[in-house]
Amino acid sequence: MLRKYDYRRTLPHLQKDNRPVFVSFNTLRRWILPEAARDIVLECCLYQNGRMARIHAVVVMPEHVHLILTPKLDGAESPYSVLEIMQNVKSVAAHRVNQLLKRKGGVWLRESFDHVLRSSERLDQTIEYVRQNPVRRGLCSAPEEYRWLWVNPEEFHW
Repeated sequence: MLRKYDYRRTLPHLQKDNRPVFVSFNTLRRWILPEAARDIVLECCLYQNGRMARIHAVVVMPEHVHLILTPKLDGAESPYSVLEIMQNVKSVAAHRVNQLLKRKGGVWLRESFDHVLRSSERLDQTIEYVRQNPVRRGLCSAPEEYRWLWVNPEEFHW
């Protein structure tokens, strides 16, 4: 079933049952997250694995995050919306980052970019895109060297 959910923003958001979704979100004003803050953001993304979503891969870059997830079913046997999952991740991460850095204010842009992945081949390609993101940016020479990258071991075919 294809659902359109209301994000009250400018980008349309579609969700298809039991399909992986590629999500990207940026820090407010492209703020560079300190290393300890990136640890927190990765932890907040991974906290959802097995709870509201199955996490396939995540990379926390200095000023943005890429996350591939498949929403799980809630108690009413409906999939959690990507909106619910992202609100949870972003709000908890923002609160913890602000607490760590003894600051107040926004951490994330309100809008996230997301799109449904249509095949397992596309999922593999998107996971590889996420893995290579820090390499393309020159932050490491191999994906395995990047501390804020996680790929679900069940997805790792390389």
